[in-house]
Amino acid sequence: MINLGDTMLVNTSKMLKEAKVNHYAVPHFNINNLEWTRYLLEVAEETNTPLILGVSEGACKYMGGFDVVTGLVKNLIRDLNITTDICLHLDHGSSFEVCKNAIDSGFTSVMIDGSKYPLEENIRLTKQVVDYAKQFDVTVEGEIGAIGGSEDGVSNELLYAKLEDCIKFYQETKVDSLAPALGSVHGLYKGEPKLDFVTMEQIRDALPIPLVLHGGTGLPDDIIRKAISCGIAKININTELQIAWHEAVMQFVKDNPLKYDPRKVIGSGESALKTAAINKIHLFSGK
Repeated sequence: MINLGDTMLVNTSKMLKEAKVNHYAVPHFNINNLEWTRYLLEVAEETNTPLILGVSEGACKYMGGFDVVTGLVKNLIRDLNITTDICLHLDHGSSFEVCKNAIDSGFTSVMIDGSKYPLEENIRLTKQVVDYAKQFDVTVEGEIGAIGGSEDGVSNELLYAKLEDCIKFYQETKVDSLAPALGSVHGLYKGEPKLDFVTMEQIRDALPIPLVLHGGTGLPDDIIRKAISCGIAKININTELQIAWHEAVMQFVKDNPLKYDPRKVIGSGESALKTAAINKIHLFSGK
């Protein structure tokens, strides 16, 4: 029986605090299968970049469950000799039970997304997750407002976060990081992105914790840089990697209609996905 306890994952506490102080952002890349996980771990090692591997509930179900995902990530870290800090993070956990299952399986960070509820219920739910997570040194991300767009079958109308709600939310939950909805959306943008940098700066100055930007795909580089200067210390990217991988695989299938080995087909997107990830790492780091 393999002992996974020898393979360490980290939570987001140290990496996000350092990012906030030094004015850069830690990449959060979603994983969807074994190949993506391997590719992104190799990118983290190649660039010596602390990385947050995000997993949605849908991706967890697709990959076989929380235990499967944790075992996969830990074993790849060990077998690939990954030495940089890696966090395994539940993205948009919908309930206390889902977050608890992820924590019990070995995830080192969870996001509880109670943004669809009234503020008081969002606070109650988030505090419940925080109280449980702290027993296991797991960090918790919360959300205020509603990030628009659609991701993994979940759609929301954009609802901007208010400064006073963010302050109250933090004071009563003591989350480790906060994703305030300030104009970003999941998926592809329809029209020009318009982020509320004024409120972003106000939240940064009012709270001692790092801020998170969801919906990083499609944002121009200057908006990304501005967001980092306004306190964003973690940026989530998913759709952009999916598009890069998809375009490369589609071209491979077009050029090689008789190739049917799934390893060849899936692997044909490796270079494109890695290039897209590395470009984001350089942008987020200010290089």
